[in-house]
Amino acid sequence: MPSRSGSVHVATTSRTYKGKLYQTYLLRRTFRVGAQVKHETLGNISHLPPHLIDLIRRALAGERFLPAAQVFRIERNLPHGHVEAVLGAIHRLGLDSLLASEASRGRDLALAMIAERLLDPCSKLATTRLWHTSTLAEELDVTDATEDDLYQAMDWLLARQARVEKKLAARHLGDGALVLYDVSSSYYEGHTCPLARFGHDRDGQKGLPVIVYGLLTDAEGCPVAVHVYPGNTGDPTTVPDQVEKLRQRFGLARVVLVGDRGMLTATQIGKLREHPGLGWISALRGPAIRGLVQTGSLQLSLFDEQNLAEIRSPEYPGERLVACFNPLLAEDTVRRYKSLAQVERAFRSLKGIDLRIRPIHHRTEDHVRAHIFLCMLAYYVEWHMRRALAPLLFDDEELSRDHVRRDPVAPAASSVSAQAKKISRVTADGLPVQSFHTLLRNLATRCRNTCRIPSDASGATFQQLTEATPLQSRALQLLGL
Repeated sequence: MPSRSGSVHVATTSRTYKGKLYQTYLLRRTFRVGAQVKHETLGNISHLPPHLIDLIRRALAGERFLPAAQVFRIERNLPHGHVEAVLGAIHRLGLDSLLASEASRGRDLALAMIAERLLDPCSKLATTRLWHTSTLAEELDVTDATEDDLYQAMDWLLARQARVEKKLAARHLGDGALVLYDVSSSYYEGHTCPLARFGHDRDGQKGLPVIVYGLLTDAEGCPVAVHVYPGNTGDPTTVPDQVEKLRQRFGLARVVLVGDRGMLTATQIGKLREHPGLGWISALRGPAIRGLVQTGSLQLSLFDEQNLAEIRSPEYPGERLVACFNPLLAEDTVRRYKSLAQVERAFRSLKGIDLRIRPIHHRTEDHVRAHIFLCMLAYYVEWHMRRALAPLLFDDEELSRDHVRRDPVAPAASSVSAQAKKISRVTADGLPVQSFHTLLRNLATRCRNTCRIPSDASGATFQQLTEATPLQSRALQLLGL
């Protein structure tokens, strides 16, 4: 008679038929009959999924299984991937050391506000609420911060603005550098800040005072410095401050300032002439061009064999005038002037969905200045992140390269690769193309889970990250994280 001490296990048999390997999984019982070992096939489980066969094999081998809830429980999960990306970019850029060489409460709060500006721009009170809905507050150890703490951190940041901008200039500008400069304004909600005045409103919000700010960038549009003015300040009157900043604070003896025709007026150009090492690129207004035609300095016959012409006029002594007739010939001066589009892009990011510099609610002049400087620093991080993440974004990866070689007069056109991305909406790696905003949202789905083992009487917890998706892995790889 068979022994009652027999064991059940999963046996695997293999055979090859017409060059193809076939495996069979059998449920077998092994038992003894006297001194002999016998095997009894109880059933064929080859039709089951491989993972279920493996589970049966392990269970018959004595392994015990418990419901997941009895092994560990997830007590909390917080969006983390977007925080990981932004803080990783901040650290790789060395922005923390640019603000202060040593860690401090003020620096941590300032970095947290810069990061939150990229993740979910909002008021300071809302910031202290929202950064608890991600891992940001925990990562920078500011979970206990109040609204008053943030305003104190803004004062701390403003006191360091001049030093931070000087470090940025040393990093991105050199003697003989090309500097882009433009001015914009944002509307103000309130009545207490002395900077809020009625002036040129660029936001289309009628009946509200505005605050003016001028932005300095390098030749590629990377922000270096920002200056805030009362809302009734005219664009041209801001130029002397920028000259003083470039020459005195940044120590640049030779620099070329690029500004639009409404800013670099004849009066301001006259002041620029006082500094021999300072050059400028701008454009003439329509009446001035007509004046050149009427005096004979500019003649259409100049363009019979060429499309750009350099002319001279006694009305503009010592200046090079480059006349553009059509888009068939490149000229570096025209390219440089059109680089102002990079500053305009910065203003779009500052004002639009990314950073939301407006509306401005702060009551004091210092807090308004700190708010705009903080937004500029957030754009500094975004600018570098966009360049790194360009293969995943709708952004044109070949923009900086094409800028040097394409026609400077004709309207700018996207590269072939950028057009392909916009049509297919898929990257070369087969990943869905994103906007900067949607990519951050996608990264946010990578969560950090706080787990607890129910059987552990100590109540100890551990943390576990959600596995990164292919898109998230690629984004983190591009950021160097």
